[in-house]
Amino acid sequence: MKNSQQGFTLIELMIVVAIIGILAAIAIPQYQSYVARAQVARVVGEVNSLKTAAEDMMLQGKMDDNVTVLQLGFSGSNLLGEVPDPADDADDGATLDNPSLALAVGELTMAATLNGDVASAIKGSTVTLTRTAKGSWSCKTASGGAASWDDDYAPAGCKP
Repeated sequence: MKNSQQGFTLIELMIVVAIIGILAAIAIPQYQSYVARAQVARVVGEVNSLKTAAEDMMLQGKMDDNVTVLQLGFSGSNLLGEVPDPADDADDGATLDNPSLALAVGELTMAATLNGDVASAIKGSTVTLTRTAKGSWSCKTASGGAASWDDDYAPAGCKP
């Protein structure tokens, strides 16, 4: 009786490993690009959610240079990072969630800097929403020194 060989040859296994390597080389950069686009879109959405509160404060005449994004109801985002709380007198390392979101009154501007748990391709980039005197809002993104920023990371309606 003849023994039949069972299993795979070394050549067959090497071919499978090579195919997996080629697929991974294509998929990983695409996945990283997808993550960066999703993170920028999320920050745009988070900043957009503050427009209603800002408009309300302006209509009530309460908007001035002392208004903070926390007063607008900003609950924080891990994509914007944390820095020390300037209102905290004790040196206990307390942080103010996401002060990377700056508010400028006049021609109302909300600018968010992506410095938290973001992809390296977008770290340091900014999302800026600006309200004109006529009441229209515009959105703009900027690389802010991000090493491998791609204009495709910005969502529709918020291009550089």
